[in-house]
Amino acid sequence: MEIRWLIFYVIEPFKSGSILNYQIHTYMAAEKLAEAAERMGHEMKVETQGSIGVENELTREDIEQADGVIIAADKQVDKSRFRGKRVLEVSVTDGIRRPEELIARFERNEVPVYEVVEKLKSVAEAKKERNEKQNPIYRNLMNGVSYMIPFVVIGGLLIALSLAIGGEPTAKGLVIPEGSIWNRILDVGVASFTFMVPILSGFIAVSIADRPGLAPGMVGGYIAANGSFYGSDAGAGFIGGIIAGFLAGYIVKAIKRIRVPQMIQPIMPILVIPIISSLLVAASFIFVIGQPIAGIMEGLTSWLNSMQGASKVVLAMVLGAMIAFDMGGPVNKVAFLFGSAMIAEGHANIMGAIAVAICIPPLGLGLATLLGKAKYTDEEREAGKAALAMGLVGITEGAIPFAARDPLRVIPSIMIGSMVGAVVAMLSNVADHVPHGGPIVAVFRAVDNVPMFFISIVIGMIVTALLVNAVKKPVDGEK
Repeated sequence: MEIRWLIFYVIEPFKSGSILNYQIHTYMAAEKLAEAAERMGHEMKVETQGSIGVENELTREDIEQADGVIIAADKQVDKSRFRGKRVLEVSVTDGIRRPEELIARFERNEVPVYEVVEKLKSVAEAKKERNEKQNPIYRNLMNGVSYMIPFVVIGGLLIALSLAIGGEPTAKGLVIPEGSIWNRILDVGVASFTFMVPILSGFIAVSIADRPGLAPGMVGGYIAANGSFYGSDAGAGFIGGIIAGFLAGYIVKAIKRIRVPQMIQPIMPILVIPIISSLLVAASFIFVIGQPIAGIMEGLTSWLNSMQGASKVVLAMVLGAMIAFDMGGPVNKVAFLFGSAMIAEGHANIMGAIAVAICIPPLGLGLATLLGKAKYTDEEREAGKAALAMGLVGITEGAIPFAARDPLRVIPSIMIGSMVGAVVAMLSNVADHVPHGGPIVAVFRAVDNVPMFFISIVIGMIVTALLVNAVKKPVDGEK
């Protein structure tokens, strides 16, 4: 009886013994099981998960065609993708010492079928399918951004609080006295900002190449952010960090594909990959791309510093429209990333305009349901209450139920409302020192010019509500 076998293999590297020992065990177990399957007339595909990351990953088609799964692991692993398959869990040692016996248990039908709760599985699969459909460049970029945001939040909030509470007004603006507790808090905030670009780069690389991408990605990000490495007064900033992350990720991915002798495989993730990839990324920035990217960042900073009325209005309109267009989607995220990165560059007014635009779609539509009740169903009016609550804490996605139901009327209305609010905020020098939006950020004293911050939001809300109600028909009149 010929059976198509699959093994999903995971190790726990930090137990007794060295990391190298456990790397050797990875390949030993894979080899032993593959040899045993061949001797017994079965086909096997091996996926390994070690410090080098996932290798030879099982596809959905592989799993569907499999008759059985062996999991040789020293830690708990997620088995949800093997639902409906016969799954045998054993220790790493068993995978090495008893491969024939493990396979024979499947031949004797002694292995039970693995089942999980359908609801949990469907949620996990839906997330995986959604991620698979995303553009890989966007997905990798957003992975880095998601890890970067907490550092920007900590840095921006601590700097804003230290200035707001501990700052003393002088001719040069707010100054925090040396040696005060608020000066120490300011230092912590500044330190948090220094991690921003390396974290962004590191986790972009992780998304591309798994764990081996982390070290070269962070090293590349640090070099990108420090112009002293390539003779520039200013670093390459977040643009350099993004490039460093993608460069490191694809270099690591390429090195992982190189076939090496089995005796070299255990040291690949520990020595070879991180050293070679880090040196290649560093050399790229130091000798080739560091100065040109830093020049682009200097030009961008100079342009932002020189912005006057008309150019400020144009920038605010573009950012406001992008934020509202897809309500948390890719276009929204690009504008949000730009605003977040500009906080660390000293342009918190850009995030101020974005913070206003973020909350206007849900708040404006919530207000619209209150002003024009006849134009909304009971379900939509309930959604309007939820949208108001979400808008207060800066969640643009509160507008999605309305946009999904009536996109041609709703999306242009919220885009115009967000554009108007963002323009008012930009011209009023509203600044937001944390990468978030909505009234909630003012509660944490993260906003400069709070009165105009709220006025900008209210104006955008009203514009959105009036526009959407002007173009919507009463419920009874809709076909």
